[in-house]
Amino acid sequence: MLGEGVFSSDVLSLNGLDDRRKSHAVVGQAEELMADAVRADRAFFSTCGSSLSVKTAMLAVAGPGEKLLVSRNAHKSVIAAVIVNGVDPVWVHPHFDAGRQLAHPPGPEDVERALRAHPEAKGMLLISPTDWGSCADIRGVARVCHALDVPLIVDEAWGAHLPFHDSLPTWGMDGEADLVVTSVHKMGGAVEQSSVFHLRGDRVAVDVLKQREDLLGTTSPSSLVYCALDGWRRQMVEQGGELLDTALRRSARIRAEVAAMPGLRLLDQEAVHEGYTAELDPLKITVDVRELGISGMQAAEWLRTARHVDVGASDTCRISGQITHADADRTEELFVDSLRALVEEAGSLERRPRVLLPEPGALELEQAMLPRHAFFGEAEQVPAEKAVGRIAAEMTSPYPPGVPVVAPGEVITAEVVDFLVSGAAAGLLIPDAADPSMRTMRVVAR
Repeated sequence: MLGEGVFSSDVLSLNGLDDRRKSHAVVGQAEELMADAVRADRAFFSTCGSSLSVKTAMLAVAGPGEKLLVSRNAHKSVIAAVIVNGVDPVWVHPHFDAGRQLAHPPGPEDVERALRAHPEAKGMLLISPTDWGSCADIRGVARVCHALDVPLIVDEAWGAHLPFHDSLPTWGMDGEADLVVTSVHKMGGAVEQSSVFHLRGDRVAVDVLKQREDLLGTTSPSSLVYCALDGWRRQMVEQGGELLDTALRRSARIRAEVAAMPGLRLLDQEAVHEGYTAELDPLKITVDVRELGISGMQAAEWLRTARHVDVGASDTCRISGQITHADADRTEELFVDSLRALVEEAGSLERRPRVLLPEPGALELEQAMLPRHAFFGEAEQVPAEKAVGRIAAEMTSPYPPGVPVVAPGEVITAEVVDFLVSGAAAGLLIPDAADPSMRTMRVVAR
């Protein structure tokens, strides 16, 4: 199925790429080259994806019972780290864009307010870019954190390409962040699970970070992942500027075509001018399809079935495609032609039940228990309508993008229940709930 080349290349790290003493420092040299390429002090490869890397980063900054500021629009892997670590999260809520039904990263003023209210917090975790391409004011947030001598972690899973072109949004290391996690398999050119965390300065101790990584990481790392990371780094250093120039021109052409299509609303610089987000990644083509009378899930399903096109993400309102250095004229034309066909065919698609979208602020839930205690404590499954006012004992994350609407320990509200129940009925995928149909919800036992 895979071909013998995959297996012949899948050599051991110890007594394979290197000897048992790691005398030749094969991986270490590759990590040094990566750090140099992206202007970091240190870089560490991870073969378990950024889901593990972000857990490592958080464990290196805050331990059980300690407070950590966390952007509430975090991926479920961040919430999982909060649960496993036993950290006491201080949620910093994103800027909610009611018209677009979109959460953009919090700003420096939000972080400063939270740090003033919780001076004992050990650091801040920021998400930038989001799955939809919104980017935070990383430098502004970093300076707020550093003024109080706490480190800033940036979950930049969607930003592996950012260090390699000046016309792209600010790269975390250039924005003065202390620890940045990237997923090279997303916007870079590496196989699945290829992740790197980058370190700068001394606010996060290198030895602590390495110990935490050793605690969570696999003892059988994939040399295929190592090779892909190293090869991608070399390609970007040698050709990245030219390749990304081409990708940016391609993205601009696609954006112009999409903006002219009736019924489609492109996420563009208007969101920046309106003050919702600091920057926008132009390689993310995020398109609201509600004016076509369909959901983003329906659009994604139709594109896959009718046009053999997969988009990166979809939700009740929108789809998002991503343009990388690997795209060519063929994929550009296919994407544009497929969106044009979607506009023409949308009227014939089955009308699904309406999703009851929450109002601004409705997702800012009360944290009544530590997430760890709620998740591991005694729980019960109750009908969804009976869950209102109860404390959640599970993560409930529509996927993709996988940002929990409800995290363990939060008080469930009627607006959240209405959204999840109606969303599930309309085709929203909620794989981490005990009952993905959302007819019932898992809550802390009384």
